Amino acid sequence: MSEMKLYKQWQAVQLEDADLIEELAAINGDVESIKDRFYKDLEFGTAGLRGVIGAGTNRMNIYTVRRATQGFADYINEKYQDPKVAISYDSRIKSDLFSKEAARVLAANHIKVFLYPELMPVPCLSFAVRELHCQAGIMVTASHNPAKYNGYKVYGDDGCQITTEGADKILENIKKTDIFEGVKLADFEQMMKDGTIEYISQQVVDSFLDHVQLQSINKEAVKKAGLKVVYTPLNGAGNKPVRAILKRIGIEDVVLVKEQEHPDGVFPTCPFPNPEIKEAMDLGLKLCATEKPDLLLATDPDCDRVGIAVPDENGNYVLITGNEVGAMLLEYICSQRIALGLMPENPVAVTTIVSTGLAQKIAQKYHVDLRLVLTGFKYIGEQIYLLEQDGHPERFIFGFEESYGYLAGTHARDKDAVVASMLICEMAAYLKSKNITVLEFLNNIYEEYGVYQHSQQSFTCEGAAGMEQMAEIMKNLQENTPTEIAGLKVEQVDNYITGESNNIFTGKKPIDLPKSAVLVFHLEQGASIAIRPSGTEPKIKAYYTTICKTREEAKALESNIAQSFKTVLGF
Repeated sequence: MSEMKLYKQWQAVQLEDADLIEELAAINGDVESIKDRFYKDLEFGTAGLRGVIGAGTNRMNIYTVRRATQGFADYINEKYQDPKVAISYDSRIKSDLFSKEAARVLAANHIKVFLYPELMPVPCLSFAVRELHCQAGIMVTASHNPAKYNGYKVYGDDGCQITTEGADKILENIKKTDIFEGVKLADFEQMMKDGTIEYISQQVVDSFLDHVQLQSINKEAVKKAGLKVVYTPLNGAGNKPVRAILKRIGIEDVVLVKEQEHPDGVFPTCPFPNPEIKEAMDLGLKLCATEKPDLLLATDPDCDRVGIAVPDENGNYVLITGNEVGAMLLEYICSQRIALGLMPENPVAVTTIVSTGLAQKIAQKYHVDLRLVLTGFKYIGEQIYLLEQDGHPERFIFGFEESYGYLAGTHARDKDAVVASMLICEMAAYLKSKNITVLEFLNNIYEEYGVYQHSQQSFTCEGAAGMEQMAEIMKNLQENTPTEIAGLKVEQVDNYITGESNNIFTGKKPIDLPKSAVLVFHLEQGASIAIRPSGTEPKIKAYYTTICKTREEAKALESNIAQSFKTVLGF
């Protein structure tokens, strides 16, 4: 059906959301706006749905959410008998509405629903799936995207995001479902009365916090250090659980960024509520200038990522990257677990192919089995599942990815900014008790292992033309592989699309990971570039790594490589 026919069909239907009716009227006669909303269905994959909130098949609205949930319900009912599903949501616009609409569809398909009565982080959803013996989970969130976005992530019975196979089957079901006529829908209040829909109790939340607290290593050091923290939940779901866990471990001096304390899907003070971006941290940094804390913490709207800033020797607050926090936490966890006799036999840590190589150096020192996986925390969660199947989940000590996602413990199978916030504060408190600053600790790591400079460059590719542009870039890089970048010879190309690595000295060999839309160029002097289309945003992302003796050298080389590669990409 053409975009215009779909548009007219939506106009003809008696829509239940006044916002959609108003939007459709506003774009009447605007061909490009109509095309953008109706030229395709909102894509469903391993990351579920994600898109701009609004009217149309290519937007997040109650109808696209209902249709996706019907496809998911059909998948669940085919796979399980008497299934149960847990649902959570964050502070984004219409998140609470979308979660209830999903619950209505599941209930109409005779699926028991456990729904959090208020917004809760991603890790709380992952935890609830397993704690309540559910067969699946739904998290309504667009993570750290701008305010105009919302999304819908789907989880399996292991608490991990859905597999590629599962996503493909759900997508098949969605395609068979008419968006208006093919969806079963129950009355929410009636389903609450008969018990088909049930609110998740505070007991489950407390149990989650209990499991998080078990990951604390230096309990006494925290209580004695007198750590002062400035915290911002960026108007998201982290406010209550993060403050609760910090209080539990004895950190009482927590100052909130008031403008960003309460849930607000408009994110009025930070258009991009992403702790990876400095602008999102600005209000927190301003508060640090007056409060002078030991640490600034910021969690994103669904509280699965956390960013930090710490004071330097001049009292200025500097941001620490996800790779640096990951490396510091791995060093801290390994050294302290060994020192206190808490390290399990044959410990395992997990990180991704685009995260820092520092992790490999640290893991080698402490005799930890470091497993490299594809980008996406579900692959880290999968490694926990494999350890669990082998009867030794306790071997997992830490997992992280460069994009500010961390996990210690097996209570969740996704990024957990609650446990990460606890461990970051504990690490800072322990270091303070030893008269070592966080920056000194980081510099000590660099002195021991070398200075690793990492940066990421994102290129936005919006709309239908943007999707084509990203595909063309990846195709061109394979067909016309650069032989040098910034004057450095390309010595190896890891093509995860074909599953083959090609080294100019040793030749080709297969890559022992699933195929994925990722290319990695290994350059002289230990430098590297990885590039991939984002699975959750209309962006293509490049990751740069340089390894030098000093920060200045590493930054200068990284800057040259980034500028040269930008030219290669045609931006």
